[in-house]
Amino acid sequence: MNTTAEFRRFYAEFIVKSSGSSDERLIEAFATVPREDYLGAGPWPVNVGAGYIPTISDDPRHLYQDILIGLAPERRINNGQPSLHARCLAAAAPAFGATVVHVGTGTGYYTAVLATLVGPQGRVLAFEREPDLAARAANHLRPFQNVEVRAESATEVVLPTSDLIYVNAGATHPPPTWLDALAVGGQLVMPLTPNEGLGLMLQVVRKSHTVFAASALCRASFIACVGARDDAASASLSAALKRDSVEEVRSLHRGTLPDETAWCAGAGWWLSTAAPRDV
Repeated sequence: MNTTAEFRRFYAEFIVKSSGSSDERLIEAFATVPREDYLGAGPWPVNVGAGYIPTISDDPRHLYQDILIGLAPERRINNGQPSLHARCLAAAAPAFGATVVHVGTGTGYYTAVLATLVGPQGRVLAFEREPDLAARAANHLRPFQNVEVRAESATEVVLPTSDLIYVNAGATHPPPTWLDALAVGGQLVMPLTPNEGLGLMLQVVRKSHTVFAASALCRASFIACVGARDDAASASLSAALKRDSVEEVRSLHRGTLPDETAWCAGAGWWLSTAAPRDV
Protein backbone atom coordinates (compact mmCIF):
# COMPACT_ATOMS: atom_id res chain seq x y z
CA MET A 1 0.00 0.00 0.00
CA ASN A 2 1.25 3.48 -0.85
CA THR A 3 2.49 5.66 1.99
CA THR A 4 1.10 9.04 3.01
CA ALA A 5 4.25 10.67 1.61
CA GLU A 6 3.63 9.03 -1.77
CA PHE A 7 0.02 10.24 -1.77
CA ARG A 8 1.27 13.73 -0.87
CA ARG A 9 3.77 13.71 -3.73
CA PHE A 10 1.10 12.63 -6.24
CA TYR A 11 -1.29 15.29 -4.90
CA ALA A 12 1.39 17.98 -5.22
CA GLU A 13 2.12 17.08 -8.83
CA PHE A 14 -1.59 16.82 -9.65
CA ILE A 15 -2.71 20.17 -8.23
CA VAL A 16 0.25 22.11 -9.66
CA LYS A 17 0.32 20.53 -13.12
CA SER A 18 -3.46 20.62 -13.49
CA SER A 19 -3.23 24.38 -12.91
CA GLY A 20 -1.04 24.63 -16.00
CA SER A 21 2.26 24.99 -14.14
CA SER A 22 5.33 22.76 -13.96
CA ASP A 23 7.04 24.80 -11.22
CA GLU A 24 9.19 22.26 -9.40
CA ARG A 25 9.63 24.57 -6.40
CA LEU A 26 5.87 24.72 -5.95
CA ILE A 27 5.48 20.97 -6.39
CA GLU A 28 8.20 20.41 -3.80
CA ALA A 29 6.56 22.81 -1.34
CA PHE A 30 3.21 21.02 -1.53
CA ALA A 31 4.97 17.64 -1.38
CA THR A 32 6.93 18.72 1.71
CA VAL A 33 4.23 20.32 3.90
CA PRO A 34 1.97 17.70 5.57
CA ARG A 35 -1.61 18.95 5.26
CA GLU A 36 -2.68 16.76 8.20
CA ASP A 37 -0.40 18.70 10.55
CA TYR A 38 -2.61 21.79 10.15
CA LEU A 39 -6.16 20.40 10.21
CA GLY A 40 -6.52 18.83 13.64
CA ALA A 41 -7.46 15.24 14.40
CA GLY A 42 -9.44 13.21 11.89
CA PRO A 43 -11.88 12.13 10.67
CA TRP A 44 -12.12 15.49 8.89
CA PRO A 45 -15.23 17.37 7.68
CA VAL A 46 -15.17 17.64 3.88
CA ASN A 47 -17.06 20.57 2.37
CA VAL A 48 -19.66 19.44 -0.17
CA GLY A 49 -21.22 22.82 -0.94
CA ALA A 50 -24.37 22.77 1.15
CA GLY A 51 -22.68 21.15 4.14
CA TYR A 52 -20.02 18.68 5.22
CA ILE A 53 -19.46 14.94 5.24
CA PRO A 54 -16.75 13.22 7.29
CA THR A 55 -13.86 11.28 5.83
CA ILE A 56 -14.36 7.57 6.42
CA SER A 57 -11.40 7.40 8.81
CA ASP A 58 -8.55 9.43 10.26
CA ASP A 59 -6.13 8.16 7.62
CA PRO A 60 -4.33 11.31 6.40
CA ARG A 61 -4.26 9.97 2.87
CA HIS A 62 -7.88 11.14 2.59
CA LEU A 63 -6.59 14.73 2.71
CA TYR A 64 -4.57 14.42 -0.48
CA GLN A 65 -7.47 15.14 -2.77
CA ASP A 66 -8.64 18.43 -4.28
CA ILE A 67 -11.12 19.03 -1.46
CA LEU A 68 -11.97 21.72 1.08
CA ILE A 69 -11.70 20.70 4.74
CA GLY A 70 -13.72 22.43 7.43
CA LEU A 71 -11.64 24.28 10.02
CA ALA A 72 -14.69 25.75 11.76
CA PRO A 73 -17.67 24.26 9.88
CA GLU A 74 -20.21 26.10 12.03
CA ARG A 75 -18.70 29.37 10.70
CA ARG A 76 -18.19 28.02 7.16
CA ILE A 77 -14.43 28.52 7.49
CA ASN A 78 -12.46 26.02 5.44
CA ASN A 79 -8.98 25.03 4.46
CA GLY A 80 -9.44 25.99 0.83
CA GLN A 81 -9.28 24.14 -2.46
CA PRO A 82 -5.70 23.03 -3.15
CA SER A 83 -5.89 23.41 -6.93
CA LEU A 84 -7.05 27.03 -6.63
CA HIS A 85 -4.15 27.84 -4.32
CA ALA A 86 -1.74 26.02 -6.62
CA ARG A 87 -2.95 28.10 -9.56
CA CYS A 88 -2.62 31.36 -7.62
CA LEU A 89 0.78 30.56 -6.15
CA ALA A 90 2.05 29.45 -9.55
CA ALA A 91 0.99 32.83 -10.96
CA ALA A 92 2.54 34.76 -8.06
CA ALA A 93 5.73 32.64 -7.96
CA PRO A 94 7.05 34.11 -4.69
CA ALA A 95 10.84 34.24 -4.85
CA PHE A 96 13.30 32.82 -2.37
CA GLY A 97 13.93 35.56 0.20
CA ALA A 98 10.67 37.41 -0.50
CA THR A 99 8.58 39.25 2.08
CA VAL A 100 5.00 37.94 2.03
CA VAL A 101 1.87 39.02 3.88
CA HIS A 102 -0.73 36.27 4.17
CA VAL A 103 -4.22 37.54 4.95
CA GLY A 104 -6.58 34.89 6.35
CA THR A 105 -4.05 32.29 7.43
CA GLY A 106 -6.68 30.00 8.97
CA THR A 107 -4.74 27.29 10.80
CA GLY A 108 -1.58 27.78 8.79
CA TYR A 109 -1.40 25.21 5.98
CA TYR A 110 -1.00 27.58 3.04
CA THR A 111 1.16 29.84 5.22
CA ALA A 112 3.52 26.90 5.64
CA VAL A 113 3.59 26.42 1.86
CA LEU A 114 4.46 30.12 1.45
CA ALA A 115 7.15 29.90 4.13
CA THR A 116 8.67 26.92 2.34
CA LEU A 117 8.69 28.79 -0.96
CA VAL A 118 10.41 31.92 0.38
CA GLY A 119 12.86 29.94 2.48
CA PRO A 120 14.65 30.90 5.69
CA GLN A 121 15.89 34.17 4.16
CA GLY A 122 12.30 35.22 3.45
CA ARG A 123 9.57 36.40 5.77
CA VAL A 124 5.86 35.59 6.05
CA LEU A 125 3.63 37.81 8.16
CA ALA A 126 0.36 35.93 8.67
CA PHE A 127 -2.89 37.60 9.75
CA GLU A 128 -5.89 35.76 11.18
CA ARG A 129 -8.68 37.72 12.88
CA GLU A 130 -10.37 34.67 14.45
CA PRO A 131 -8.51 34.23 17.77
CA ASP A 132 -8.97 30.46 18.00
CA LEU A 133 -7.70 29.87 14.48
CA ALA A 134 -4.79 32.27 14.99
CA ALA A 135 -3.76 30.36 18.12
CA ARG A 136 -3.86 27.08 16.22
CA ALA A 137 -1.85 28.59 13.37
CA ALA A 138 0.79 29.98 15.71
CA ASN A 139 1.20 26.55 17.29
CA HIS A 140 1.35 24.73 13.95
CA LEU A 141 3.82 27.21 12.46
CA ARG A 142 6.21 27.25 15.41
CA PRO A 143 8.87 25.25 13.48
CA PHE A 144 9.09 28.05 10.89
CA GLN A 145 11.46 30.75 12.11
CA ASN A 146 10.48 32.95 9.15
CA VAL A 147 6.76 33.17 10.07
CA GLU A 148 5.01 35.58 12.43
CA VAL A 149 1.31 35.08 13.17
CA ARG A 150 -0.81 38.06 14.23
CA ALA A 151 -4.29 37.60 15.67
CA GLU A 152 -5.73 40.75 14.11
CA SER A 153 -7.27 42.06 10.92
CA ALA A 154 -4.92 43.01 8.08
CA THR A 155 -7.40 45.74 7.10
CA GLU A 156 -6.74 47.68 10.31
CA VAL A 157 -2.94 47.92 10.35
CA VAL A 158 -0.13 49.34 8.25
CA LEU A 159 1.52 46.49 6.37
CA PRO A 160 5.26 46.22 5.74
CA THR A 161 6.61 46.77 2.25
CA SER A 162 5.80 43.47 0.58
CA ASP A 163 6.76 41.43 -2.45
CA LEU A 164 3.47 39.53 -2.22
CA ILE A 165 0.22 40.07 -0.35
CA TYR A 166 -1.72 36.82 -0.59
CA VAL A 167 -5.32 37.10 0.54
CA ASN A 168 -7.61 34.21 1.47
CA ALA A 169 -10.81 36.11 2.28
CA GLY A 170 -13.14 37.79 -0.17
CA ALA A 171 -13.05 41.59 -0.54
CA THR A 172 -15.19 43.82 -2.72
CA HIS A 173 -12.20 46.10 -3.34
CA PRO A 174 -8.45 46.28 -2.77
CA PRO A 175 -7.92 48.28 0.43
CA PRO A 176 -5.63 51.29 -0.19
CA THR A 177 -3.25 50.18 2.55
CA TRP A 178 -2.62 46.90 0.73
CA LEU A 179 -1.78 48.64 -2.52
CA ASP A 180 0.40 51.15 -0.65
CA ALA A 181 2.39 48.28 0.88
CA LEU A 182 3.42 46.72 -2.44
CA ALA A 183 7.04 47.13 -3.42
CA VAL A 184 7.66 48.01 -7.06
CA GLY A 185 7.33 44.62 -8.73
CA GLY A 186 5.25 43.41 -5.79
CA GLN A 187 1.97 41.57 -6.21
CA LEU A 188 -1.43 41.48 -4.59
CA VAL A 189 -3.33 38.24 -5.17
CA MET A 190 -6.81 38.42 -3.68
CA PRO A 191 -10.39 37.19 -4.07
CA LEU A 192 -12.48 40.06 -5.45
CA THR A 193 -15.98 38.93 -4.56
CA PRO A 194 -19.49 40.44 -4.66
CA ASN A 195 -21.93 40.04 -1.80
CA GLU A 196 -23.58 37.14 -3.63
CA GLY A 197 -22.26 34.62 -6.12
CA LEU A 198 -18.83 33.82 -7.50
CA GLY A 199 -16.09 36.41 -7.76
CA LEU A 200 -12.58 36.15 -9.15
CA MET A 201 -8.99 35.83 -8.04
CA LEU A 202 -7.38 39.14 -8.96
CA GLN A 203 -3.64 39.51 -9.49
CA VAL A 204 -2.28 43.06 -9.26
CA VAL A 205 1.37 43.83 -10.05
CA ARG A 206 2.88 47.18 -9.09
CA LYS A 207 4.86 48.34 -12.13
CA SER A 208 5.85 51.71 -10.66
CA HIS A 209 4.69 54.04 -7.91
CA THR A 210 1.50 54.84 -9.83
CA VAL A 211 1.10 52.05 -12.42
CA PHE A 212 -0.55 48.71 -11.65
CA ALA A 213 -1.12 45.82 -14.03
CA ALA A 214 -4.08 43.58 -13.21
CA SER A 215 -5.53 40.30 -14.42
CA ALA A 216 -8.09 37.71 -13.40
CA LEU A 217 -6.62 34.30 -12.58
CA CYS A 218 -9.82 32.30 -12.14
CA ARG A 219 -13.30 32.47 -10.65
CA ALA A 220 -13.49 32.03 -6.89
CA SER A 221 -15.65 32.10 -3.78
CA PHE A 222 -14.32 32.87 -0.29
CA ILE A 223 -15.61 33.75 3.14
CA ALA A 224 -15.94 37.54 3.49
CA CYS A 225 -12.97 39.67 4.50
CA VAL A 226 -14.28 41.79 7.37
CA GLY A 227 -13.19 45.39 6.87
CA ALA A 228 -12.88 45.08 3.09
CA ARG A 229 -16.54 44.97 2.04
CA ASP A 230 -18.48 47.79 0.38
CA ASP A 231 -21.99 47.53 -1.05
CA ALA A 232 -21.38 49.99 -3.90
CA ALA A 233 -18.22 48.18 -5.00
CA SER A 234 -20.10 44.88 -4.76
CA ALA A 235 -22.82 46.19 -7.07
CA SER A 236 -20.28 47.38 -9.65
CA LEU A 237 -18.44 44.06 -9.48
CA SER A 238 -21.66 42.05 -9.81
CA ALA A 239 -22.62 43.99 -12.94
CA ALA A 240 -19.17 43.44 -14.44
CA LEU A 241 -19.21 39.72 -13.68
CA LYS A 242 -22.56 39.33 -15.42
CA ARG A 243 -20.86 40.46 -18.64
CA ASP A 244 -18.64 37.35 -18.41
CA SER A 245 -15.57 39.33 -19.46
CA VAL A 246 -13.07 38.83 -16.64
CA GLU A 247 -10.34 37.94 -19.13
CA GLU A 248 -10.44 41.55 -20.39
CA VAL A 249 -9.07 43.05 -17.14
CA ARG A 250 -5.61 44.53 -17.79
CA SER A 251 -4.87 47.27 -15.25
CA LEU A 252 -5.86 48.92 -11.97
CA HIS A 253 -6.07 52.68 -11.49
CA ARG A 254 -6.15 54.76 -8.31
CA GLY A 255 -7.25 58.31 -7.64
CA THR A 256 -8.56 59.06 -11.14
CA LEU A 257 -12.02 59.02 -12.67
CA PRO A 258 -12.99 55.89 -14.60
CA ASP A 259 -12.90 56.25 -18.38
CA GLU A 260 -14.55 54.27 -21.18
CA THR A 261 -12.22 51.31 -20.54
CA ALA A 262 -13.50 50.80 -16.97
CA TRP A 263 -14.45 47.21 -16.20
CA CYS A 264 -15.67 47.95 -12.67
CA ALA A 265 -15.10 50.80 -10.24
CA GLY A 266 -15.20 51.67 -6.57
CA ALA A 267 -14.29 54.58 -4.33
CA GLY A 268 -10.84 55.73 -5.43
CA TRP A 269 -10.03 52.76 -7.67
CA TRP A 270 -11.12 51.07 -10.87
CA LEU A 271 -10.20 48.16 -13.08
CA SER A 272 -9.60 48.79 -16.77
CA THR A 273 -9.52 46.74 -19.94
CA ALA A 274 -6.64 48.91 -21.20
CA ALA A 275 -2.99 48.04 -20.73
CA PRO A 276 -1.30 49.63 -17.70
CA ARG A 277 -0.02 53.12 -18.37
CA ASP A 278 1.10 56.27 -16.59
CA VAL A 279 -1.78 58.68 -15.98
